[in-house]
Amino acid sequence: MKKAFYYPMDIGLVEIVEEEGAIISVDIGASEKKYLHLEETPLIKETHQQLNEYFMKKRKAFQFPIRLFGTPFQQKVWNELLFIPYGKTCTYHDIACKIGNPRANRAVGRAIHFNPIAIIVPCHRVIGMNSKLVGYAKGLSVKKLLLELEQFNG
Repeated sequence: MKKAFYYPMDIGLVEIVEEEGAIISVDIGASEKKYLHLEETPLIKETHQQLNEYFMKKRKAFQFPIRLFGTPFQQKVWNELLFIPYGKTCTYHDIACKIGNPRANRAVGRAIHFNPIAIIVPCHRVIGMNSKLVGYAKGLSVKKLLLELEQFNG
């Protein structure tokens, strides 16, 4: 059974969802509370604590179990995102090449758009050609904030 809890943070309302002992969703800037059954489990509480540490520039890596649900292609893209180091960026084309499909830039972008575990699976670290900030589901201002936080602390 899915368990969810919501936390107000400087970046907006954050929804954290756990299922079977793993985090399956972190939605920053959640617009509404979708879950009626709210439960602040120890794992959800730990995830929130680690996110707070990230925003306070005291954490560069997350240490809790996650589970990614998506198509095989999406999972391949999301798993590759986990290898982008803190404070670094790469392009959609870089990711497409790393997963063995250098012509899949747009498909990579679409998969990244549906990343269910924001920040932890660092889709904000993927930028366009010529270092342009493009394509962030929560808005380019949020992407810029996350990248600046990591650059300042990197």
